Amino acid sequence: MTIGRAVTLFAGVMVLVSLALAWAFSPYWLALTTFVGLNLIQSSFTGFCPAAMVFKAMGLKENVVGA
Repeated sequence: MTIGRAVTLFAGVMVLVSLALAWAFSPYWLALTTFVGLNLIQSSFTGFCPAAMVFKAMGLKENVVGA
């Protein structure tokens, strides 16, 4: 698994977990969904993604263009 795929998977899981928590417990959990969305937007503009840094430190492969 590459870093890009891991980041996408992590973001999707976090959104689904946040929605489940908001449905089951409190709508305040939607703040987590908002945070994930805002982080994805800022990452697309700046290229800075804390999750990607963590996955890289865990030893995941870099994204390979054309592969």
